Amino acid sequence: MMRYLKLVNFEINRFSKIYISLLLITLVSQFAGVIIGTKSLLNDASKIMSDEKLSEVAYISKYLGIDFTDIANTLWFIGPIALSAVALIFYIFLIWYRDWFGKNTFIYRLLMLPTSRLSIYLSKATAIFLMVLGLIAFQIIILPMENALFNSYVPESLLNEMSTYGITKFIPILSLIIPSSFTQFLLSYGIGLMIMSILFTAIMFERSFRIKGIILGLVYVGISAAVFLTPVFVMESGTFYFYPNEILGLQLALGIILTGLSIWLGSWLLKNRVTV
Repeated sequence: MMRYLKLVNFEINRFSKIYISLLLITLVSQFAGVIIGTKSLLNDASKIMSDEKLSEVAYISKYLGIDFTDIANTLWFIGPIALSAVALIFYIFLIWYRDWFGKNTFIYRLLMLPTSRLSIYLSKATAIFLMVLGLIAFQIIILPMENALFNSYVPESLLNEMSTYGITKFIPILSLIIPSSFTQFLLSYGIGLMIMSILFTAIMFERSFRIKGIILGLVYVGISAAVFLTPVFVMESGTFYFYPNEILGLQLALGIILTGLSIWLGSWLLKNRVTV
């Protein structure tokens, strides 16, 4: 267990500089977006009231005022979230291939450690998952501060004040990464874990069989996607009818099976096919 935890800590430390950079980019970009975006919105509102000779009450009646969604839908706000997501998806591949193609082919030393290769597999998966949760937690922490800053800039007469919960519910990208319930959290991030384990296994196929492994990995990804979406395909075909809860239950069961199968197959390939 201690070796596994040391491996997790090691993997996180290897990505720490980029990870901290992502946090700083998110912090600076979103706060800058709140300040710049709010000033722009107030200028636009002032111009509209001047051009159309509207009072603040008439402006509110016609244009519904100003709320945080006007900020949260800008590139300043969404951009760093998208950048972080792309970086972590890219790291799913980099976390393995860096060990093979790095300066000192570190994979040789890693695979010769006196520990189970399953621990190596799980430590990499755990590191990525913890970094995802860290980014989400960071967004949850700074969002109320951004909302408070926005509220302090906008005059009360023009402000449609929103709670932090309301922001996470009505902004699509935030409702995706910050689920509104624990059940939704388990479903969303459970699917994320499943996808990561499938991609890890595809990488193990490529590392085990090289050119043939690329084909095997792509086939495995395709079959996994088809299996997971089978209830939806069956429903759409009209062959059978399922209630939404039944489809959800079937996909949950298939997701658990695919995740378990992917972890087992990936670790088996790492142990028996990937050599040093």
